[in-house]
Amino acid sequence: MLTAAEAARALGISLDTLRRWDKAGKLRVERDAANRRVVPREEVERLRGAHGDETISARNRFRGVVRSIDFDGLLARVEIDVTEPARVVAIVTREAAEELGLEPGASAAGVVKATSVMVER
Repeated sequence: MLTAAEAARALGISLDTLRRWDKAGKLRVERDAANRRVVPREEVERLRGAHGDETISARNRFRGVVRSIDFDGLLARVEIDVTEPARVVAIVTREAAEELGLEPGASAAGVVKATSVMVER
């Protein structure tokens, strides 16, 4: 179990955001004997995705769930519902989308670098 502050830090969000996610049902929390929020490690791992320790130069990363993928010839339009109140849309090659195994409901992250959005899984 992680304290709310530890979980927020691991997810790269504020404590206020963690509280909002709890109230909105986006995050499963429990309460300790003093009625403080505690978060199971598995819940943090679920939200971070299977590979939460990637190293990359881009600092703007938005974890979320693939909402839809539209293929058009060599391109794939990937729409990700991020866990923050925002949505990230990326245009990637069809090959990249297939290699990543992207499908609606899959965990993914949009990594923003300059004016481009890359997708990682």
